Amino acid sequence: MQFAVCCVPVSPLRAALSHRSEMVSQLIFGECCEILETAKDKWIKIQCRYDGYAGWCHENHVTEIGEDVYRSDANEIMEEWINAIEYNCQPMMVPLGSILTGMKNGNALWRKNTVHFSGKTWNIRDAKKDIKSFKHIAFQFLNTAYLWGGKTVFGTDCSGYTQTVFRFFDIPLLRDAWQQATQGEVVGFLQEVRCGDLAFFDNDEGKITHVGILLNESEIIHASGKVRVDKIDSQGIVNSETSERTHKLRIIKRIISDVR
Repeated sequence: MQFAVCCVPVSPLRAALSHRSEMVSQLIFGECCEILETAKDKWIKIQCRYDGYAGWCHENHVTEIGEDVYRSDANEIMEEWINAIEYNCQPMMVPLGSILTGMKNGNALWRKNTVHFSGKTWNIRDAKKDIKSFKHIAFQFLNTAYLWGGKTVFGTDCSGYTQTVFRFFDIPLLRDAWQQATQGEVVGFLQEVRCGDLAFFDNDEGKITHVGILLNESEIIHASGKVRVDKIDSQGIVNSETSERTHKLRIIKRIISDVR
């Protein structure tokens, strides 16, 4: 079994081994994965350690690591919207939420590759689960463009956004909206919500297709066109700019029990 780590700022994870194939998710710098299969033209099938998501990426976007580094706890992630690092003594800019895998005292060794980082970090184990901290991370994405399969401030889809925000608080979410809807406890009424609860929305066929983070009983932040704050009521989301009703509310779930 081979283990690897993402060594570029963002790597597309595709449904098939082609640059034209649908991007189903992404690896961001420092994320670990297992290499499941190798194919022609330097394509590899990988499975993300964090959420178990599998797909195809280009082998130039990852570098092999030992099992000890793969299984190590990466408790610190990068806190700034964009972060300057050195990879093999060359500069690289990586996004908010990049992972400091195998790093000690600002340095990591991924086999023969060196990583140096002296910027601001966020410890997920020590993070306060309060409204101020939660909004600080959630609003870093404000106005980020919607990107199918994305999960960074360079572009994100709805569930990639929620997953990344919750990672800052050591709360693992699954990758897709319908998967995230299976997690947590049901909140019966909007009047009972707390900041950080997740609202899920379905289509005409009853399939959950969208998720957002509730700020309170009347506001939601979510990725729809861009990451934006809109109004919400018992029926669903109302666009704050156009007053158009855009998403039909299906269920509310509480993942973090102690955001105050």
